[in-house]
Amino acid sequence: MKNLTHNVLTAVFMSGAFLAANIATTGAFLAATLSEAQPTPAVKKPATIAQRKENQQDRIAQGVKSGQLTAGETAKLEKKEAAVNGETRTDRAANGGTLTAAEKKQVNRQQNRLSGQIYADKHNAVVQ
Repeated sequence: MKNLTHNVLTAVFMSGAFLAANIATTGAFLAATLSEAQPTPAVKKPATIAQRKENQQDRIAQGVKSGQLTAGETAKLEKKEAAVNGETRTDRAANGGTLTAAEKKQVNRQQNRLSGQIYADKHNAVVQ
């Protein structure tokens, strides 16, 4: 009986030591993992009206350079871009240099439509 008690106590002690070793190892693993974790990327701000204008001009220029846009398509896109820019200038002049929320929304819609037109013209079957 004494031997059995000794064996049980040894098993309990060993399992406790094993458990403590596992906890220490797991803790070290978690600490290493958390220290190596990449920070979450910041939420990207939407492009400003000016930045979108520049991006769309770059897309038009790239389409001309690659031959994806014909001269007629380019002229039509440039005319639409100029109209959006003129309207934006007029709206800003009327409001002391800023756009109202409704005007920003309208310009954004117009830029979205123009962006879609650039895409459609660049990907149609007509090439230069």
